[in-house]
Amino acid sequence: MNSKEKFTGKVAEYVKYRPGYPQEFIDYLFRDVGLDGTAVVADIGAGTGILTRQLGGRVRRIYAVEPNAAMRAACEAHCRDLENVVTVDGSAEDTTLPDHSVDFITVAQAFHWFDRDMAELEFRRILKPHGKVILVWNRRAADSELVQATDALFQRLCPDFGGFSNGLGTSPETFRDFFRNGSCEYRVFDNDRVLTLESYIGGNLSASYAPAAQDETRDFFVAALTELFHRYSRNGQLLLPNKTHCYIGEV
Repeated sequence: MNSKEKFTGKVAEYVKYRPGYPQEFIDYLFRDVGLDGTAVVADIGAGTGILTRQLGGRVRRIYAVEPNAAMRAACEAHCRDLENVVTVDGSAEDTTLPDHSVDFITVAQAFHWFDRDMAELEFRRILKPHGKVILVWNRRAADSELVQATDALFQRLCPDFGGFSNGLGTSPETFRDFFRNGSCEYRVFDNDRVLTLESYIGGNLSASYAPAAQDETRDFFVAALTELFHRYSRNGQLLLPNKTHCYIGEV
C-alpha cells in the first residue's frame, strides 16, 4: 500500500480522536515566525484539516494539499465555514500550486511520508523568496511507561509499525539536510492529553499501522489497549504525556 492510501478506512477515527496543536504553538507562529493576516500558506499533507483549521481564521489564504480523497473530503467538511481555505488534490512532491505562490508551508504529522528530495524541490518551487517551511509533530513522550507499553503492543501486533511517526527521531539533526545551510529553529511545546477509554482506543486505531476493521488481530489489539488503559488510568481518565515538536527554516 502506498502512503497515499495508508489512512483509507481510518478517516472517521482520525477526525474524532486525533489531537490538535497547543494554542501556545499557534501563537508562536504568529508572534515570532511571521504568519499574519496577509500570509498565504500551503498546508501540505493536510489530512483532515486539523492544523488547516487552526490557522485558517488568521491568514489570508491557506491551501490544504492532500492526496487522499477521503481525508480531503473530511478537511473540506471541517473547514466548510472558512472561505479562505482551498482544498487541493496534490502531494508534497506535486502540489499543483503555481511557482512562488506561498509565503509559508506547513507540514503536520506528514513529513515522514514524503520523498524528501522531491518534496524539497517542490517546496522551493512554490515558496516565495525567503519563505519558510514549518514541520510539526505531536509526539508521545518516549520516557513514559505508558508510551513504552503501547509501543511494545504495536511492535507485537502491527507488522507495519516502524515506530511512532514512522520511527523518525525528534533531534533537529534529523532535519538539518532538508533545511537551507542546515539551519532550522527547533521548539517544543507541552500538549499533554487526558483520555477516556474510548479516545485512547480510538486514537490508537487511527494510526496507519493499526489493525483495520476487517483484520483478525483487531479484537485482540483493542482488548490489549483496554488492559493498558485500566492499568495506567485513574478514575476513568488516562494522562498521555505529549509534546509538540516544530522545526522551522528556509529550504
